Amino acid sequence: MDPQQELFSSLLVKLRKAFEQEGISVYDGVLPPKGTTYPFVYLAESQQVDAANKTAIFGSVYQTINVWHNEPHQRGTVSKCLLMIKQISRTLEHTENHAWSVGDVNQQILPDNTTSEALLHGILNIEFKFS
Repeated sequence: MDPQQELFSSLLVKLRKAFEQEGISVYDGVLPPKGTTYPFVYLAESQQVDAANKTAIFGSVYQTINVWHNEPHQRGTVSKCLLMIKQISRTLEHTENHAWSVGDVNQQILPDNTTSEALLHGILNIEFKFS
């Protein structure tokens, strides 16, 4: 299986299991429909960069994960969700065909005015190194 897809599938399962206990939904593919309960987590775009030597392919997958909340004054909730995602990501050490480690993590929390209601948007860009 392609490393990016293998990581994406494994991460999606782990995030759904963890956030289900918090009552928070995790989406992938397309953003959830209007009327979805906030906060929610969305696995967004992925980028894979391969490198190779004579015997193996290795590289990085850069995964973007978003958290949206419709209560801008509950920044702590968004921050807690982002922390959970980072912790879960760091526990992902092996999938069926690859070993993984987390490299760089970039985190942002910013206001989002793309809808009629004020939102708070958390963004994680995580580098997953594979071998």
